[in-house]
Amino acid sequence: MSTVFETKLTSLPLLHKGKVRENFAVGDDKMLIVASDRLSAFDVILDQPIPEKGMVLTQMAQFWFDILTDVVPNHLTGIDPATLVSPEEAKQIRGRSMVVKRLKPLPIEAVVRGYLIGSGWKDYCATGAVCGIKLPAGMQMAAKLETPIFTPATKAAVGEHDENIDFDTMAATIGKELAEQVRDVSIQLYTKASDYAARQGIIIADTKFEFGLDENGTLTLMDEVLTADSSRFWPADQYQVGISPPSYDKQFVRDYLESVPGWNKKAPAPSLPAEIIEKTASKYRQAYEVLTGRVWMG
Repeated sequence: MSTVFETKLTSLPLLHKGKVRENFAVGDDKMLIVASDRLSAFDVILDQPIPEKGMVLTQMAQFWFDILTDVVPNHLTGIDPATLVSPEEAKQIRGRSMVVKRLKPLPIEAVVRGYLIGSGWKDYCATGAVCGIKLPAGMQMAAKLETPIFTPATKAAVGEHDENIDFDTMAATIGKELAEQVRDVSIQLYTKASDYAARQGIIIADTKFEFGLDENGTLTLMDEVLTADSSRFWPADQYQVGISPPSYDKQFVRDYLESVPGWNKKAPAPSLPAEIIEKTASKYRQAYEVLTGRVWMG
């Protein structure tokens, strides 16, 4: 299996290295995004890669961009990444890269929740609300919400934690009109994706979107979308209210790390056993196959 912990290219200048991706400049208005096999959990980058993870994420994101293109424009250009680098570098980035428009990113994570889980569940237990949105009393873990809710978060730098914020704080940051557009588009995206996934036997419990503005100020979907790194995917036939359902995403790794005595969720993270690495890689591949209906070919 192909494993890339860090992408290093000489054909293009490095723009930015994120938790799991490297971005390279393509002229002044485009960039090459390469997804590595690094894994981030609790905003800590683990030392061990998950084989083919970056390939799965990239190809799943491209699948969703195609499905959701009628809801909002996205940043894809359709340019073949292999035409921009040397033949040897093309092998390194095969299946894990996209050439995209360079946008002005919005400084927020657009989170949509359809179920009460994760930090939303913790917030509800403490306050009876999620990001300031009051919910009915007596709800259980993993309960389906009456309607999806939009719960934005700050976009953290590498090594820092995203923080949930309320809608008014987001509106004060990017402007009320744009905030309302982001909220409405995010819920439309989640609803369409959830309806599709349900037909494949998958529940999308929650997800996060990222947006930017193009040169005309048009809201544009960017980065990754509806991958196992940015979403919670649950098998519908194993869903049960009151427990944290099994998942196709990196919750499997989070659960393992939380079981390690004494770890304070700061770097360095505990080492993952080979069994956990393989099971995690398998879950990413399973999510791709179940959602797309395609056999994973690498």
